[in-house]
Amino acid sequence: MDAVSEAAYLALKALMMPRDTNAHGTIFGGVILSYMDQAGAIGARHALMSAGAPEKPLVSVAIDRIEFLKPIYVGDVVSFVTNVIRTGKTSLSVQVVVSADRDGDSVEMTRGTITYVTVHLGAEGHAPVPLDA
Repeated sequence: MDAVSEAAYLALKALMMPRDTNAHGTIFGGVILSYMDQAGAIGARHALMSAGAPEKPLVSVAIDRIEFLKPIYVGDVVSFVTNVIRTGKTSLSVQVVVSADRDGDSVEMTRGTITYVTVHLGAEGHAPVPLDA
C-alpha cells in the first residue's frame, strides 16, 4: 500500500441543535466526542481508500487527549477536519480538529486523536487485519 496521505480532510459538518445541550446551555462534550469518532472513522476510511487499500471495517480502539478549548453553542455550524498522523500494521491514528464558524472566521474549539484498527468481523469477535491486506 502507498503511504497514507497526511492532507487535512473535511470529514463532517454539523449544525448544533438544542437537544445536544448540557445543563449549562452549551453543547455536551459527549455529543462532540461522538461526532469526532464518526469524523475520525470517515477520515481514516478516506485516507486508506485514497492510498489504494481495500475497503474493510474500522473500529475505534483508543481516544487520546481530547482538549475542549472553547464552548460550542446551539446554532454553531461545526466542522470536523481529520488528518492521519500515524499508521501501523493494523491501525492508524487520526487527529480530529473541531472548529466553529464564528463571525466569518473558523475558530478551533476542540481537538484530539483517535486510533482505529481494521478488523475482520466474525462471530467470535473482531480480529485485527493488516491495513493493506
